Amino acid sequence: MSPITLIKIALRALLRNRMRTFLSVLGIVIGVAAVIAMVAMGEGSRISIKEQMTSMGSNAIIIMPNRDRRGGVQMESTESLEEADVIAIRENATYINGVSPMMTVNGQAIVGNNNSPTSLSGVSADYLKIRNYEIEDGVIFDDTADRMAKVCVIGQTVVKNLFPEGDPIGKTIRYKNIPLKVIGTLKAKGSGDFGQDNDDVIFTPYQTVMRRFSATTNIRQIYANSIGEGYAAKATEEIMGILKERRNWTKPTDPFRVFTQEEMIQMVTSTSDLISLVLTIIAGISLFVGGIGIMNIMYVSVTERTKEIGLRMAIGARSRDIMFQFLFESVIISLLGGVIGIALGIAASEIVKTFFNMPMSVSITSVIVSFAVCFATGVFFGWYPARKASRLDPIEALRFE
Repeated sequence: MSPITLIKIALRALLRNRMRTFLSVLGIVIGVAAVIAMVAMGEGSRISIKEQMTSMGSNAIIIMPNRDRRGGVQMESTESLEEADVIAIRENATYINGVSPMMTVNGQAIVGNNNSPTSLSGVSADYLKIRNYEIEDGVIFDDTADRMAKVCVIGQTVVKNLFPEGDPIGKTIRYKNIPLKVIGTLKAKGSGDFGQDNDDVIFTPYQTVMRRFSATTNIRQIYANSIGEGYAAKATEEIMGILKERRNWTKPTDPFRVFTQEEMIQMVTSTSDLISLVLTIIAGISLFVGGIGIMNIMYVSVTERTKEIGLRMAIGARSRDIMFQFLFESVIISLLGGVIGIALGIAASEIVKTFFNMPMSVSITSVIVSFAVCFATGVFFGWYPARKASRLDPIEALRFE
């Protein structure tokens, strides 16, 4: 028989038992929809994490004191970062496009009757370039002219909280009883690496934080960015070499830890990928169960239609025609369930994205793979019942009651 004839026969057989066909299709629908939704959740999370990590800056690098374990206790390196390290990196590193210290204190920012709990970060002007901040109004402080100056640049969240009715430029913020003149505001940036508000920031010269707020010359972190993609490893090696040379470092362990943006993205996404894989496997099990349901239904169908099979074989149908007839039924059930399941999975992903504000991304690859898996499921779970039907003895089949 031709494939078209076999498809028509298979469709007629399926339509004769609509409820049974519906239940078989439903198992595949649930499995495919679950797989599509889980893969979309994993892909959406991966993309979201990458975008949020990228918001910390292009080709960003973070330098901080190293940590090691002694007797089961995590210890921080006795070496501290200093302003001289920043200067040495800025002057000698060839794979670095910008460098800035980072010193943070926590407290309340107060303007009149308005106050807001926010952090105050001491940085250099390069920090804005490293973290992709842009000035919206006013100016950024000058690293040379504004050393230890009581000036600041603020984010849009701080503007809304402290200056709800007016222009903040030229106004004064009191932070731990120290007045800071607002000389600039930043363009809105949104949420950051781990959900924090990138606009809830106050930046001031790092020397101001050193001398007026923290009373220390030690720097907690140094931010830098490489000259382009692919230079992170060279920049890391160069920075470590400069820091070791300044200290005549000869110990086997490194005094500082250098994190690149690629490393941070990999660390964060590895856990997300593992969770997504587990969820996808669980969803795949439901698809496997749906395939077992198809096999069970096909076994029942072969038993019920034994006489029909014997009659077809008696009037000239070949064994392979019988086998392909039942195989086509299995594949049609699986593909129909796959199409509906893909549509349902995409719809569910959009609903979750819209109403629950979760990152979801349905890729064309997951759709194609799901459709291919449905076809393979139909062939795999339908082959054995179809083979059993094709091997029936026509005389015994006609006698079957």
